[in-house]
Parts: sequence; C-alpha cells; structure tokens
Amino acid sequence: MQPLSDAYGRVATDLRVSLTDRCNLRCTYCMPAEGLDWLPQESQLSDDEVVRLIGIAVEHLGVREVRFTGGEPLVRRGLVDIVRRTAQLRPRPETSLTTNALGLAKTAQALADAGLDRVNVSLDTIRSDTFHEITRRDRFADVVAGLAAAQDAGMGPVKVNAVLLRGVNDDQAPELLEWCLEHGYALRFIEQMPLDAQHGWSRDQMVTADEILAALEQHYVLVPAVEPRGSAPAEEFLVDGGPATVGIIASVTRPFCGACDRVRLTADGQIRNCLFAREESDLRTAMRAGASDDELASRWLTAMAGKLPGHGIDDPTFLQPDRPMSAIGG
Repeated sequence: MQPLSDAYGRVATDLRVSLTDRCNLRCTYCMPAEGLDWLPQESQLSDDEVVRLIGIAVEHLGVREVRFTGGEPLVRRGLVDIVRRTAQLRPRPETSLTTNALGLAKTAQALADAGLDRVNVSLDTIRSDTFHEITRRDRFADVVAGLAAAQDAGMGPVKVNAVLLRGVNDDQAPELLEWCLEHGYALRFIEQMPLDAQHGWSRDQMVTADEILAALEQHYVLVPAVEPRGSAPAEEFLVDGGPATVGIIASVTRPFCGACDRVRLTADGQIRNCLFAREESDLRTAMRAGASDDELASRWLTAMAGKLPGHGIDDPTFLQPDRPMSAIGG
C-alpha cells in the first residue's frame, strides 16, 4: 500500500466520490434556473467502475473515509448497492453522504442498513419561503422529513451544512442554530465559494466567517472547542458551554489547505487533487482500455503528487474552475 501523498507532505485519506452531476434543486448560488447540460450517460462511471476505483483507493492507497456526493447522490439509482459494496471493503472505510435530503425519508433506513455511517444535509434556512427563494423549489418539508429519517435510522450526529447569502438569509444564522440545537443536528456554516456555474461569485458579496460569528455571538456564548481540529474543515465552537457545537468552514477567509487530506473522484472518472484544481487526471479512459488496478493506482499517485500548496483564491491570478460544484462533487 502506498499513501496518496503530495510534494508538501500531505496525505489524502478522505475520498469524495461524485455519483452524478444532476440535481433536483436549482440553488441560486450553484446553477441557473434551467439547470445545466448534464454529463452524457456513456461518460459516467458505472456502478461497478465506481466500486472498483473506490476499492483501489481503500486497498492500495490508504483511503479511510469515503463520502458520496453529487450533484445530488440520491438521484443515483445504484446508490444503496454502491454504499453496501463500499462498506464491505477491507479495511472498511467510514462512509458518509452529502445530500439535499429530497427522498432521504424513503431511503435513510436502506442506506443505514447498507452501511452508511453519517449524513450531511444541505439546508440554508428554516423558513419555507426563503428555502423556495434559494432553491427555486417548494420542498422544505421534504428536507425536514429526510433529516428526521436519517436521525431515526441511527446515522447521527446528523450534520446540517448552511450557506448564508447576503440580502437573502444572512440574518437567519441564530434561528437556524436554535432549530438545529432543538432537533439534535450539528450545524456548520460554510462560506460561499467561487464554484457556481454562472461565475457570479464575488468576495465583496460573500458573508464571511467573522460576520457569521458576530451574528451568532449576539445570541450565544461561543468558545473554541478544546479538541484539536486536525484535518477537519470546520472550526468548532462550544455553544453556551457545550456539549453542543457549531462549526464554521471558512474556506475563503481562513483557508486550511495546509492540513487538507481530501481527494475527489468525479462522476465521469476524473481525479481532482483539489476542489479548485483546473486540471484533472483521467482514470476512466485507462480503466476502460484495460488498465490493471496497480496501473490505475500509479496514475492516482501521480495525480496527487502535483497538488498545489493552496487553492489560491486570494491570489490576483486566481481563476475559478471550469466545472461548477455540481459537476465536481462537494
């Protein structure tokens, strides 16, 4: 087994696997109302190909965590079977899912039975009208039902990921935290990142981590958590003395690139060594041409070796990736 190390001493042990670029919401900060040109079916990895590449990552390259993302991974018909086969790998990786929770109420128990350990749900507001404004869909009740189903299925602590948008929901941070505390969900706020399909992101318009903390501290006493952060993306704060916490993922204003342990596999079989990478490494073509597991592992190692020291958002020469978040995977 060879670790997925780069030139700066970082080792990737956390694999994010995008299972589709499709989504059943149209969040304003992600894609236009009409959606996008989805990947053609023939370019996407089959279930067997997905599991094979995950197996290589786990058994040959030391990956210990696998998170399934999208688009929206729940629209992938083979999701439950992919989770089951991944959980059967040895050594068994920790498995998780990032989802908008539409349909999770119907599938949570099956996913838990298949071996899914945790769920992260994207929810930016607890106001149904604001939810409709952000997502362009009237599905707030379905998300709430999905969260409850995940908790009932034992996939706790269920995490909620929220993005605040200036002039839309930037005044709602305290009420969102209060709601999550009442329901036993672990809330994490994420700074909006330059990954929208429209390329309309502006740092001046982004709600920063400092602003989020200031808003929360008007209602709660927040103290930095004692446990070391390690490679976790979120800075954790005890709420009113704990044990409950709230997290802030400040990818833009407080980058944590130096401790990054993530690598991404897109739905069409490309390796991305950074969320903001402008280059990808193609495993799908080599795999379909008959490459062995060892050959694919070697290509993966080469892809990771070229990882840059940081995402460079603060650099004047920064260019947003050509692919939006829905096509990269979270």
